[in-house]
Amino acid sequence: MKPKELPGILFKALQLKLTSLETLQGANKQGLPVQVSLTSIPSRIDKLHYTIRSLMLQNCLPQRIVLWLHHELKAKIPRQLAILEGDLFSIRYSEFTCSHRKLVHTLEEFPDSIIVTCDDDVIYPVDWLEMLYQEHLVYPDQVIANRCNMIAYDSEGNTLPYRQWIKNVTPGTSSMAIMPAGYGGVLYPPGALLAETTDSKLYLKLAPKADDLWFKAMSFLNGTLCRRAEHVSQKPTPVLGTQSLTLGASNIKLDKNREQWDALRAHYQFKTPDPELPGGNIKPSTGK
Repeated sequence: MKPKELPGILFKALQLKLTSLETLQGANKQGLPVQVSLTSIPSRIDKLHYTIRSLMLQNCLPQRIVLWLHHELKAKIPRQLAILEGDLFSIRYSEFTCSHRKLVHTLEEFPDSIIVTCDDDVIYPVDWLEMLYQEHLVYPDQVIANRCNMIAYDSEGNTLPYRQWIKNVTPGTSSMAIMPAGYGGVLYPPGALLAETTDSKLYLKLAPKADDLWFKAMSFLNGTLCRRAEHVSQKPTPVLGTQSLTLGASNIKLDKNREQWDALRAHYQFKTPDPELPGGNIKPSTGK
């Protein structure tokens, strides 16, 4: 975060905090056939209401917003979060602490639904969900994300360090090489992932701290294209005081992303396309 961004961040947070419950829970808005799903950790629980409020204030609302927490937090829900529960937003509990919860439990409960996952430490712009859904209507069989990477390999097919993966994926690009990044929100249509996506023994063994990699492997092995949205919504606003502890920072610093991706490759015996091959596996795709 740059110092000049601080006033805008504080203003957005204050706006959300001052929004009445009546406005959050009683808005007469267009509904979308979508489940929004996320998870969180104890260190962020006191400020999580900012993210939830931003989801409840979307221009177009999902059928429900589901937050998955570890069951030990059941008696520790802060009032600012608890008062938001209702028909639109609910808190559910899990025996797991891993970030995979944000998708796997919702897949188990709503296997035939469109599921949009998001992060717990940002404020989403009001058109965020609507824009993802509109792109889904044009590309209904693809996983769609606002932020993406492409996994890169050396000339012998070995996975390169995460810092060398391709980050500047062109909006409107569909490719088997694309790995959606959960930060900006990811839309999963029904049937996009292998049935074993919810197999906790497998994901905790192969990619225990890299849910994005696990979900990418599951979509790739299922033959599902991933796409960076053509019309990317505005970048989410960080919630102050939530950025100090992230899996991403640890995975990047210690190159754990490459380690876990290689574990997935070894187990399933696969390799995603190299985006730098002549002829290109990166292509703007056309809607169905």
